[in-house]
Amino acid sequence: MKKEVLEVESEAIFRMGEFLHKEGFVELLPVIISPLTDPLNHPVEGAKIPYGNGYYFLTKSMIFHKQLALREYPKIFIFSPNVRLEEEERKFTGRHLIEFVQLDLEVKDATREEILDLVERLVVYTMQKLEEKFKDFIKSSNPNFHIPKIPFERVRYLEAQEKFGHDFEIALSKEKVDPFFLIDIPIEEREFYDRLSDDGRTLVDMDLIYPYGLGEGMSGGERENELDRIIMRMKYKNMNLEEWKWYLDEARKGLPKSAGCGIGVERFIRFVLNLPSVKDARLFAKLPGEIAL
Repeated sequence: MKKEVLEVESEAIFRMGEFLHKEGFVELLPVIISPLTDPLNHPVEGAKIPYGNGYYFLTKSMIFHKQLALREYPKIFIFSPNVRLEEEERKFTGRHLIEFVQLDLEVKDATREEILDLVERLVVYTMQKLEEKFKDFIKSSNPNFHIPKIPFERVRYLEAQEKFGHDFEIALSKEKVDPFFLIDIPIEEREFYDRLSDDGRTLVDMDLIYPYGLGEGMSGGERENELDRIIMRMKYKNMNLEEWKWYLDEARKGLPKSAGCGIGVERFIRFVLNLPSVKDARLFAKLPGEIAL
């Protein structure tokens, strides 16, 4: 690994935090272990730590803690370490690590459109600051580097799927030269906590897709916060409600209406520098199916 990659990453983390502080956000410390964590919508082995009469999970994402944190402050962010024991077949995607960091943010009473606007401005601001400091190195690593224009394109999931078929995300990613948002993702493709839209088929959510075939770099959306809707969505996903007692008890107390997202730090650096893989964006990278320092 070139030391310049780590310097770019360090600067990106600093500038992302700087931008959010200017926007009135408060930075929180990450939650590493918890009795509940993101169930995700694809096969990932849960890393458990037995403790006392129960166990903790290693954090797959801080989605639930972000919701609860909004009781204390309306705009929060965390540089959150995530552990996802992905299947070995994902080793060669260039996009997956079993240990990575994402910039998690959440805003009370926000809409999806407000988060889309925030993310666009955060990405552009950070890229501008990186270009100012590392222009020569960035251009040598990524001749295609340029600052994308706002607003980013919005692409509806079902329309893209109808036009390009099952692998439309990669097809679109290879076709584009700027990041774009994939929106209105079908209910079966996501977890229970992203808010169901009025059409009953799609969610009020979004992914940020990077160009040049690099794929998804951020996911988020508006959240379900009403107990009856949460239970309805859990039942749709055939979840065991008893296993989610921690979360449902908090939902009964009341969850703030909110929207937010998680931006993968290593995937962002891969995009900026056009790196072959996210493993090139950190020291001590751990690929699926491997044991590594």
